[in-house]
Amino acid sequence: MPDHPVLTGKEGLTSTAAAELLRATGPNVLPTARKVAQWRRLLAELTHFFALMLWAAAALAYIAGMPQLCIAIIVVVIVNGLFAHIQQERAQHAAERLQRLLPAEVSVRRDGTIRTVHASELVPGDVVVLAAGDRLPADIRFLEAVGCTVDESMLTGESVVIHKAAGQEGWGGTFMVNGDAEGLVTATAGRTKLAGIAALTSDTKSPPTPLTLELRRIVRLIALVALAVAGLFFVVSLLVGIQWRDSFLFAIGVAVALIPEGLLPTVTLSLAMGAQRMAAKQALVRNLEAVETLGSTTFICTDKTGTLTQNRMNAVEVFTPAGTVKVEGEGYEPEAQVSGEAISAAAEAAFCARTASQGRAVLHDGQWTSSGDPMEAALDVLARRLPEAGSPSAKGSTDRPPEKRFPFDAARRRESAVMGPVLYVKGAPESVLPLCSSVDAEALAAEVEAMALRGLRVMAAARRQLPGSPADWLGRSAAEAEQELEFLGLIGLHDPPRAGVGDVIATARHAGIRIAMITGDHPVTAGAIAAEIGLMGPDRLVVQGSDLPEDEQMLGALLDRDGVVVSRVSPEQKLRVAKALQSRGHVVAMTGDGVNDGPALRQADIGVAMGLSGTDVAREAADLVLLDDHFATIVAAIEQGRATYANIHRFLTYHLTDNVAELAPFVIWALSGGQFPLALGVLQILALDIGTDLLPALALGAESPGKRVLQRPPEKRHLMDRQLMLRAFLIMGPTEAFISMAAFTTVLVSGGWSRSEPLDPGLLMTASGAAFAAVVIGQMATAFACRSATTPPWQQGWFTNRLLLWAVAGEIVALAVFLFLAPVAGLLGQAPPTPAGWNIAILAFPAVLAVDLLYKRLRHPAGRSLAMHAIRP
Repeated sequence: MPDHPVLTGKEGLTSTAAAELLRATGPNVLPTARKVAQWRRLLAELTHFFALMLWAAAALAYIAGMPQLCIAIIVVVIVNGLFAHIQQERAQHAAERLQRLLPAEVSVRRDGTIRTVHASELVPGDVVVLAAGDRLPADIRFLEAVGCTVDESMLTGESVVIHKAAGQEGWGGTFMVNGDAEGLVTATAGRTKLAGIAALTSDTKSPPTPLTLELRRIVRLIALVALAVAGLFFVVSLLVGIQWRDSFLFAIGVAVALIPEGLLPTVTLSLAMGAQRMAAKQALVRNLEAVETLGSTTFICTDKTGTLTQNRMNAVEVFTPAGTVKVEGEGYEPEAQVSGEAISAAAEAAFCARTASQGRAVLHDGQWTSSGDPMEAALDVLARRLPEAGSPSAKGSTDRPPEKRFPFDAARRRESAVMGPVLYVKGAPESVLPLCSSVDAEALAAEVEAMALRGLRVMAAARRQLPGSPADWLGRSAAEAEQELEFLGLIGLHDPPRAGVGDVIATARHAGIRIAMITGDHPVTAGAIAAEIGLMGPDRLVVQGSDLPEDEQMLGALLDRDGVVVSRVSPEQKLRVAKALQSRGHVVAMTGDGVNDGPALRQADIGVAMGLSGTDVAREAADLVLLDDHFATIVAAIEQGRATYANIHRFLTYHLTDNVAELAPFVIWALSGGQFPLALGVLQILALDIGTDLLPALALGAESPGKRVLQRPPEKRHLMDRQLMLRAFLIMGPTEAFISMAAFTTVLVSGGWSRSEPLDPGLLMTASGAAFAAVVIGQMATAFACRSATTPPWQQGWFTNRLLLWAVAGEIVALAVFLFLAPVAGLLGQAPPTPAGWNIAILAFPAVLAVDLLYKRLRHPAGRSLAMHAIRP
């Protein structure tokens, strides 16, 4: 222990004592979450269902005396495993997110004064100073707690905030929702309750997402089909008299041909590309699976302030008993044009509101901007613009802090401050006006509604001359102080809508997405803004949170409509809204920015937090963070989510089409009883799957959203739907297989092959090369065809997906290597085709495009709206 004196109580520590304690206890940093060893995570990627099948095939190939095949299969498994492992490592941020649960800077009492230090420098014995919205930097015992409530849901799972009083405990990483407090640090770093979460992180497994479950279904389905078909033809080949070794080779080839080895890594990359595109549009995705979920969104519950509006509050009107004053000014500039006869009374109301607020307008780099909440800053600006009649605001007396503050509370809907012998109060009119004496309640209610109908957010200002000494009130409660108030005025604040937000709302509706405004504003104000921007539904339903039905089914039926406005909503009611809509089958996107919005954001299918104005609580609970707080960014993210789902559908169609062409030679070989030569060997199939098939699939995963992707409702369907199976198994796949076998047969026949004579090995290699080339060229055509399910590639533009052009160029290079590089070609068992073989193989490109175009024309005849199929790739 240090040998110097250590301050105790509210004064905190000395700097010297804190430094020595820091050396003894270590920095206030969460211990790194225990992770599964790298080799274990890599092993998991090498032992999933697909991989185990291939490992078994490799072992059997070795036993059967085919070492080249064994090595090739092992290489495929290892390459896929390493690829998937790298992607998973890039997505591992759990420990880092937990580390960021501690704030970077914190106010602390050192040497008897308040100073700011880095949270890592806190030690037991420090006294921290906290306000609403702050994250507790360590475990503390509250020394003072004024109107203090804490959100401990991250620890307890309960969405109800906890009231805290002096002497109670608070836990590091939780959030101050309301009030002001000071606390004595009792535990830091690994000794905090939060550290227990970090220790358990690696043992906590998130439930699988719908996309994960769908991919598992597809993987198992394909694997079972591959095993069943391979086993069937193994038996058939034995029955027709083929040696068991050849039959086994055939069975392995069938299994390898049917398994799309690159499917899972391609899905991961497609999601990552979708997330990167969303980030470029100011939408930060916190988990990859949310990319696909966004595309299924059917209901957006959006806040008003900052999302639909500019969040640039401007106090434009003050109503007082002496008359009304109009204020015309821009931004947070203190200069403005003021008109009206009651300027003195308006100045008193403005000074009152400013005193009860904590936000301020500040001059930064020559520009006036807001410090704190924009509405609070707007009230400060109003007081600066009305320094009349000797108002204290003209003298700058509000620069000193109040002796006591009763912070804003969601239940009270007001806040107040004691300055000298006066209590200053501001808040929602319905909260403040009932506490005022000698007022005409009906006349004021009419004035509030009139201001709200003009789209203004209305605040009421009042004061009270406190009897007795000001010190007598420092220990009193808000309920005791906020009585017998003197009404001063109503302040109307305007927050203009964002430019173009009405068009974005219309776009969302064309996409089949319903929209509701969920706001804490006055119902008339909320309704006026909703009508102004075109959000209001045809039934013009505006309901207050307190009027929502208690029955959950009735609540869902009430809200399940487009354009509903829910005003004066509490955090608990916001949570109920999300649950009610989900119970009606909706995929809900919920926006939020406050410390109380966390439960609703976690409950929603897609929690959307504000990046500019949002709190750490909201951002931590959200799946999507809007870096610009713009409603249009939500719709853009939904568009990209739909495009990502369509891209997965695209390259799944592509993969399975090629699998048909790769399987066809084995089927023909078996059906002929081994009399017709095998056109493609297992090593060639692996070369096709990994060497030429993967790059176009990745390029299809990067396809940009189609023009009509937001012109149809979202739909819930399996990835392997009827359309996919038709195109892959009955249209493009058989065409690609037919051209491949035609090229193979042409080379054999033109080379003099006869079933009655032994087949020349060189001729077989040349014919096999032709079949291989035909499949690769067919892959190229299939990639272009899969870009859309409704239009041919020349209508989309050959150069609109440049990644696909590079992928096709890579395929051409790979084809040249596989055919013309003698050691590689010899290993694969093929040789460059003859001119006749090339001529047939090249036909694969126009043939695949032609049959696919015919299918598209028959499925989508001229005159039928293609918009109904826009979401399909």
